[in-house]
Amino acid sequence: MSLYDIPFRRMDGSETTLAGHAGDVVLVVNVASRCGLTPQYAALEQLQKDYSSRGFTVIGFPSNQFFQELGSNDKIAEFCSATYGVTFPVVDKVKLNGRNTHPLFEELKKSADAEGHTGRIRWNFEKFLVLPGGEVRRFDPRTVPDDPAIVKEIEAHLPR
Repeated sequence: MSLYDIPFRRMDGSETTLAGHAGDVVLVVNVASRCGLTPQYAALEQLQKDYSSRGFTVIGFPSNQFFQELGSNDKIAEFCSATYGVTFPVVDKVKLNGRNTHPLFEELKKSADAEGHTGRIRWNFEKFLVLPGGEVRRFDPRTVPDDPAIVKEIEAHLPR
């Protein structure tokens, strides 16, 4: 099964995959509403605004794995919209590590970041840039979404 075929749930409970984005650049981010890194939502939204017309999207995957996410999808959606004006998709909560890890994150975690780290998600806002064709670039949670390394990869893989 390809990365693009792994199902996940939208907040409304309907199922989807990344298949509709197979030719796009997708930034998959595990998000949380009550984390010191939560202000990264602003930069994620700016990337969405800057590049969505060229085949880019951010997809936020909330997780309470680090005990910093709100309890319901409705509260998460309201927080994202009211606090950061988020327009990119934020989907149903997932498990990132452990026995019940979501299959999409099992696959994404095989990719190494710049320091060679693979496996376990270390904290909220770990980023996975999925390039057209399914190649993945992984970024540390402290790497801000508009870091030049991320922006360079986005721009290199989008049509002009």
